[in-house]
Amino acid sequence: MKPTLDSTLEAAPPPGFQPVQTGGTFATSNGPLYARWHEHHFELGFRVAERHTNPGLNCHGGMLSTLADIVLSSAAHYQTDMPRQFLPTISLQVDFMAIARLGSWVHGRADILKVTRNLIFSQGSLFADGEIVLRASGLFRRGPLVPDSDSDHELTLPGMPQRQRQGQ
Repeated sequence: MKPTLDSTLEAAPPPGFQPVQTGGTFATSNGPLYARWHEHHFELGFRVAERHTNPGLNCHGGMLSTLADIVLSSAAHYQTDMPRQFLPTISLQVDFMAIARLGSWVHGRADILKVTRNLIFSQGSLFADGEIVLRASGLFRRGPLVPDSDSDHELTLPGMPQRQRQGQ
C-alpha cells in the first residue's frame, strides 16, 4: 500500500529526534522538522510527505537542497562558539546521489570546516533511511547578530552543549 500524506506525517521520527522551530518561516511551513544532538553534531530531519515530492513521488531536489542549506548553516550555531548571527548563503553546491522516497526519514549533518571573521565554510550529507542521498558544501557570510529567541533556548537536545544567551 502506498503511503499517504496522513500516514507519512504520523510516522514517528527515529529515537532522539524532537520537533524544532528553526530556519525561519519558510522552513517551518515545509516541516515539521526534527533535531537531535548526535556524536557532537546537530542533526536535522523530516519525514517525506506528498507535499515534498516531485511527480515521481520522490522527495523534490528543492526540499533536499533546503534542508542541506539549513543544516550547513545551523551547524555553525551549535557546533562552534560563535555568536548567533544571520548567515546568508553565498554559495551552496549539492550533488544528488540517490532518491528519497515518499515516507522516507531524511536527516542531515554537517561539519564546520572553517570560521573566519566574515565567513563560514561547511560541508555535510543528507541520508534517507540511513543511505546517503546528497552531499553538499556551503559558504555563508557572517551577518548581523540575531537576537536569541525563546525557541533557540528551548532547543535543549540531550548531550548538546548549552549556549549562553547573548547579552548575558
